[in-house]
Amino acid sequence: MKKKFSEKLNDFLMKDEAFILLIMGAAAAIFTGTFLYIKFGTGAFNDVSIVAMLKEGLDGGSYSAAAGFAAGFLIARILEGPLVGILDIGGSLMTGVGIGIPALLLSMNIQFPFDNFLFALGTGAVIGLILGIIIIAIRKFVPKGVAVGGTSIMMGAGNATGRYLGPLIIIAATQFNVYAGLGALIGAAVFYKLEKEITGGAILGAMILGAIFL
Repeated sequence: MKKKFSEKLNDFLMKDEAFILLIMGAAAAIFTGTFLYIKFGTGAFNDVSIVAMLKEGLDGGSYSAAAGFAAGFLIARILEGPLVGILDIGGSLMTGVGIGIPALLLSMNIQFPFDNFLFALGTGAVIGLILGIIIIAIRKFVPKGVAVGGTSIMMGAGNATGRYLGPLIIIAATQFNVYAGLGALIGAAVFYKLEKEITGGAILGAMILGAIFL
């Protein structure tokens, strides 16, 4: 009896090759988003505070902050993913591939990945291929049943620090536009009253009032 298409697709998605292809696609999109940000000032897939590190390098020529912070995240997440079976896309791809690797390349004056859209897309795909192979290789060598201590702390670090981004977003929105800043402040206050993370409220508030009065 022939398998249904959905069953064949599910079987394929469970293979290591499918994981590598998915990582390649995600890395290509994220790296190209950074290319768009460098060229046109918009498109980066990341938090405001992390993109600000890259912008500091673009404006001042020093990429040490972005490269050190984001590349460190990338290395940590690559080691974490195979051990716990969860790959943090925010830390490994959005921060590492989207900010860390571009900052490293630019600090070494390697410009060709940012020359055009296709170069950026291809560079991101190659980076994703390398990362996918590394992650699968690490997973192959980790004995089954090995308990990995400390990963819960590592996995929770991003969420814990994210709570303090609210005030930074309010400041950034105020610097951009007074109405966006007011919206961020109102949104943060509403979310605080609802006992939600104020970061989300600040972003939504800034977007709404900023779009209305821009």
